[in-house]
Amino acid sequence: MTAKEIVEQLKPLGSESIKKILLKHGINEPLLGVKIEELKKFQKRIKKDYQLALDLYDTGIYDAMYLAGLIADDLKMTKKNLQHWLDTATSNALCGFTVAWVAAESLHGWDLAREWIESKKENAAVTGWATLSSLVAIKDDADLDLAQLKRLLDRVQKTIAKQPDRVRSVMNGFVIALGTYVQPLSDLALQTARKIGEVSVDVGDTSCKVPFAPDYIEKAIKKGVVGKKRKTAKC
Repeated sequence: MTAKEIVEQLKPLGSESIKKILLKHGINEPLLGVKIEELKKFQKRIKKDYQLALDLYDTGIYDAMYLAGLIADDLKMTKKNLQHWLDTATSNALCGFTVAWVAAESLHGWDLAREWIESKKENAAVTGWATLSSLVAIKDDADLDLAQLKRLLDRVQKTIAKQPDRVRSVMNGFVIALGTYVQPLSDLALQTARKIGEVSVDVGDTSCKVPFAPDYIEKAIKKGVVGKKRKTAKC
C-alpha cells in the first residue's frame, strides 16, 4: 500500500466537525478531519513501516502526518529524518506529539532533544522539551542521565516565566513527567512545581487548560504509580 492509496482511503473518513475542532486547536490546512481512532485502525493493520511513514509525512496532510508517527519504525529513523519532520511540521501538535514521540523512541532522542531545547525557534524548543517528557516516561530510570535531568529541572524553574506560551506549556509538562515517571526525582519535581506555581498559557478559543503540576504529581504519589513507565510514548 502506498501513501497515495492511504490518503485516498482517509478522505471519506474525514468529518467537518472534527476538522473545525482541529482548526480551533491550531492545526493547519491541509487536513481531512479524521478521528484518531480511525487512524489507529490503519496503525493496527500496517504496524510499522519506515518508508511508508516517511512518504505519508511528506504528503503535508495533517491526518497522514499523524498516522506517519503512529507507524514509524522508530529504530530506523535517522537524525536527518527526525530533523526533516521537525522542519516540515505544519502545526504545534505535530511538533509536541508526533515528532517528539518518534524521536523519543528512536536512537537519537536524547541528543536531539538537548539540541532542540537550545534553539531560538519555538517549534524546535517545543519539540525538544516534549521529547524529553516522552523519554522519561518510557526509559528505565537506570538508563536516564538523572544529574542532567536535575539540571534541566532547575533550568525550567529559573526560565519558564520568560518563555513563549507553547514552550511554557511543554516545560510544565516536563516537570509533571519527571514527577510522575522518574522515582528518584519525583520529590524534587514536586518542590519545583510548587515554586513555579500556576502556568498561564493562551489556549485561544478552546476549552483546554494547562495542568497544575503540583496536583498531577501529588495525585500520582497518592495512587502509588510514581515511576510506572509507559510501554510507548505514542497515543
